[in-house]
Amino acid sequence: MKMSTLYAALSGALLLGAATLVPAQTTTPATTPSGTSSGMANAPAGSTATNPVKNAKVAASPEYRADKDRIEADYKAAKEKCKSMSGNAKDVCEKEAKGQEKVAKAELEAKRKGTPHAEYEVAKAKADAAYDVAKEKCDDQKGKEKSACKKQAKADHEKQLADAKSLRKNVASTKSTADTSPAPAPAKSTGK
Repeated sequence: MKMSTLYAALSGALLLGAATLVPAQTTTPATTPSGTSSGMANAPAGSTATNPVKNAKVAASPEYRADKDRIEADYKAAKEKCKSMSGNAKDVCEKEAKGQEKVAKAELEAKRKGTPHAEYEVAKAKADAAYDVAKEKCDDQKGKEKSACKKQAKADHEKQLADAKSLRKNVASTKSTADTSPAPAPAKSTGK
């Protein structure tokens, strides 16, 4: 290895290490004419945008870890029950177990983050789990019935995803109208 390459690697490591030690700059959020703060101050309390340290603490908390471990144990137990089955029933059972695990994990993250996007992820996980199970159940059928079953499962999945997206947009638009609505005028004193 050439010395210049070694120096470049060492200086890069030094700069990277120094950048992690520098405290993050804090800025005062701008205020709108109505006197309310704008920007990240309006994010949910559990949001990583407003409170990354709190979310890191929650993710490292014993309760969070216990919930995550419980979800994984529930999945393993459900999958273990599927081992006694055979054929497509076993496949359906495994898809149900995996879907329940994904939904539970998404709900745990939504609880931790408290953001509209996290709620969307829960709805999406539910839709995906239901779709996977429905597709697997269609494998029991043959011919046109199987094809129709899969089409119906896909249509239901797309509708559930569209509902989840519209819910996310409604939450975002409700939030933005609440942020931009003018503050009520102060009541005038009559002096009596």
